Amino acid sequence: LGQTFDRMLGFLKNPVVVTAEINVNLVALTVMGLISRLWGLSYPRAVVFDEVYYGQFVSLYMKRIFFVDDSGPPLGHMLLALGGYLGGFDGNFLWNRIGAEYSMNVPVWSLRLLPALAGALCIPLAYQILVELQFSHCAALGAALLILLENSLITQSRFMLLESILIFFILLSVLSYLKFYNLQRHRVKYMGLFTYMLLLAIAGLHFWHMLGDWSLSNVSLLCHFLARVLTLLIIPVAMYLSFFYVHLTLLYRSGPHDQIMTSAFQASLEGGLARITQGQPLEVAYGSQITLRNVLGKPMQCWLHSHTNTYPIRYENGRGSSHQQQVTCYPFKDVNNWWIVKDPGMQQLVVSNPPRPVRHGHVVQLVHGITTRYLNTHDVAAPLSPHSQEVSCYIDYNISMPAQNLWRVEIVNRESDTDVWKTILSEVRFVHVNTSAVLKLSGASLPEWGYRQLEVVGEKLSKGYHQSMVWNVEEHRYGKSQEQKEREVELHSPTRMDISKNLSFMAKFTELQWKILTLKNEDTEHKYSSSALDWITMDTNIAYWLHPTSGAQIHLLGNVLTWASANIAAVVYVCLSLWYLVRRRRTIYDIPEDAWQLWVSAGQICVGGWVVNYLPFFLMEKTLFLYHYLPALTFQILLIPVVLQHLSDHLCRSLLPQSMFSALIVAWFSSVYLVYHTFSPVSYGEPLSVAELKALRWKDSWNILIRKQ
Repeated sequence: LGQTFDRMLGFLKNPVVVTAEINVNLVALTVMGLISRLWGLSYPRAVVFDEVYYGQFVSLYMKRIFFVDDSGPPLGHMLLALGGYLGGFDGNFLWNRIGAEYSMNVPVWSLRLLPALAGALCIPLAYQILVELQFSHCAALGAALLILLENSLITQSRFMLLESILIFFILLSVLSYLKFYNLQRHRVKYMGLFTYMLLLAIAGLHFWHMLGDWSLSNVSLLCHFLARVLTLLIIPVAMYLSFFYVHLTLLYRSGPHDQIMTSAFQASLEGGLARITQGQPLEVAYGSQITLRNVLGKPMQCWLHSHTNTYPIRYENGRGSSHQQQVTCYPFKDVNNWWIVKDPGMQQLVVSNPPRPVRHGHVVQLVHGITTRYLNTHDVAAPLSPHSQEVSCYIDYNISMPAQNLWRVEIVNRESDTDVWKTILSEVRFVHVNTSAVLKLSGASLPEWGYRQLEVVGEKLSKGYHQSMVWNVEEHRYGKSQEQKEREVELHSPTRMDISKNLSFMAKFTELQWKILTLKNEDTEHKYSSSALDWITMDTNIAYWLHPTSGAQIHLLGNVLTWASANIAAVVYVCLSLWYLVRRRRTIYDIPEDAWQLWVSAGQICVGGWVVNYLPFFLMEKTLFLYHYLPALTFQILLIPVVLQHLSDHLCRSLLPQSMFSALIVAWFSSVYLVYHTFSPVSYGEPLSVAELKALRWKDSWNILIRKQ
């Protein structure tokens, strides 16, 4: 004990020393990146290009109003909103015009801060990726400086836009995997999605090589496999779900976008449909008064509807109709959307006490609440869909056309064949008993005689459960009035209910994720839209902002020399790789095996990253802009120092060629800086004369804005 005490005293006699290694290159690059991206961040104090788009979502976050955006997962939007929150933004600004001056309540610097920080941190990330790929610090420094001096990345990161955040997380994921792989190797290797798939493929390839390594035991291989499953599957999925959880927790109020969601989703939001449906009876019973919403929601949300007007005796193409009462799908809430669920064996139109619930497989009649006519279909062609049956409300004309108004209720999302038809939650099909046709929204707009409402038909070929054939009860009350006059008053009155219908997080996540993947905004031609082929040679640009009086303007334009060099580097890499492969097939090894593995690894990341972030745009049906190319460009830029170092190490083997090659690189890099400096005025929005603006139009296809004198 005494010896232990003496050792403790000896420890206390010496100072506690902590040593740390500081990479001066990394610190200097980070500082330069912050200066280049944060300098004059509040300028211009006006809406710049797509800030008019993303700003709307920031305002909705500030007001906790639900929205849907098909651009991807909500993390980027939440980070933009975080900037607004930190700056004390109240969400009150009308985002309706590019160039509009920001009011004093808009914290411009704070809103642009996180994209700028993400853009700045891409510079040290590029440096570290090259280091982890086992390239020299000189090559890594070159990659970082090229990112630093890339005008397009500077412009895109200085405003409230998402691309710099996307690129940051892409590079961070690549670096994280490389560190994970190198650490293991030393101890014993919505656009972000495509990079993630690339990393999964590389991880699978690495593990495949491990399977052939007999020095690794089965237990060690299992540990490697589980480590990859944890880091590349379980943790990313958990993080992805957590983003949506925060998103849905923050946005709990009804707004303009919730109408594309299901009734159950809408009812879970505060206000909107929830004000109408909160506390409705859960179980649909005989005598229930209901509105039926089509689940598809396309081309717009609509409810089963009827009115006193009848189908024309003859259509314009000469075909005849039944002249029965029209049944349509109406995109607005209306008293004519109400229907009564009737037991075919009884005459009453009220709910009995106790209520008799309708179950899967039960046969019902649907009575239109206002006109009291029965939903009917028969072997008469629909007005716009002649291969389908006409759906009507039956009028007895005393001719040989009997009523056919029996419908079987099929609950599509049932758990058992005895399930009760539930308000909002149940998705049902109505199958016509006589003809087996299914009640369906065709989506076609009727002519003037049908008030441009949407056509409803009886679909004879009812294979599967297409959403156009599926309906859910949205508003629901238990009918109490047997007399028609009293019932009309009842139908006009608001519903009052007694059961809350809250969706689970996973149900809301699944629905929202599906909407994000399938939602298609109407694509329109834009002045600055472009094709993916235009991006490689930068034959296009985008004017982001123009000062109303001076010649100051901001353009998305890249460093021309860097873009050209990146293309050349890609071609050289592919050609050299093919040459090496052919020679290796002939057992001729031009470079050492470790150099070959280094070359291949760099290609997997840089060329692979370019491919997965560029080629998918050829398959996308959306309006494309130059900024969509920036993630792919970033990987292509990383390839430049990879190729240069390879050429220096393996093709310039004597002193003289190496010296000449180094001098060429210095001259080339000086030219890169010169081009950056030349175009920096339109990256930062500095005032320029007409002559200076004309001098920047290096390509006739560039749209540099020049005011008429």
